[in-house]
Amino acid sequence: METRRRARVQTSEALRAGLVLAVTGGYLDAYTYLCRGHVFANAETGNMVLLGINLVAGQWSAAVKYIPPIFAFFAGVLVAEWMRGRGKARPERGRLHWRQRVLLLELAVLLAAALAPLGGGWDMAVNVGVSFVCALQVESFRRVHGQAYATTMCTGNLRSGTELLYRCLREKDPALLRHCLRYYAVILAFIAGAAASALLAAPLGRWSVLVACGGLVLVLGMLFWEEVETR
Repeated sequence: METRRRARVQTSEALRAGLVLAVTGGYLDAYTYLCRGHVFANAETGNMVLLGINLVAGQWSAAVKYIPPIFAFFAGVLVAEWMRGRGKARPERGRLHWRQRVLLLELAVLLAAALAPLGGGWDMAVNVGVSFVCALQVESFRRVHGQAYATTMCTGNLRSGTELLYRCLREKDPALLRHCLRYYAVILAFIAGAAASALLAAPLGRWSVLVACGGLVLVLGMLFWEEVETR
C-alpha cells in the first residue's frame, strides 16, 4: 500500500491559523461598523464607495470620515513590508520572528482602541487604528497551504475558491477540492467572526474589541511552533 506523502507547512500558512485570523478579520470589520460610526475598517473598497457617494451628495463631514481609514490601510501595508524586510535582513537567533512582531503591534493598537470612549473623534481614531491593524494582517499572512488568500476581506477568496471548484469538477482532482474547501472555510470563519461581533457589540460596547485580541494571542502562540504537518 502506497504511503501518502506529507507536506510540511509553516504555521503562518496553516489552515488553523488562517481560520482564526479570518474570524478576527470579520469580527473587526463588524466592530467598527456597529460600534464606531458605520465605517468598514477592513474593506477599503466599501469606504471608497461611501466616500464617493457622500462627496456627490455634498455631505462633506460624512465624506471626511472615510478618508483616514484608507490612508491608514496604505500605511499599514508599508509598515508590514518594512518589518518583513528588516526581519529577513537581520534574522538573529533567539529574537521574535517578524510576523510575531506584527501581531504584537496589532495587539497594542487594539488594546488602545478598547480604552477609547465611543463617539466623536475617538471613533475616527479607532477606525484609523483598526484599518492599520487589518493592513498589517492582510499583508503579513497571505497564504494558506501555498494558496494566496485574505483574512480581512472575502471577495478574492470567493473568486479563488469558486475557480478551484470549477477546475475540480472539470478535472476530477481531489487536491483541487481540498484547496477549494479551504477557501470556503476561511469565508465561513470570516462570517462567523462578524456574527460574533454583532452579538457582543451591544453588551460589551467598546470593550468588545478585546475579543479580537484573544484571536491574535492564539495565533501568536501558534507561531511559536515552527511548522505543522498536514496531508
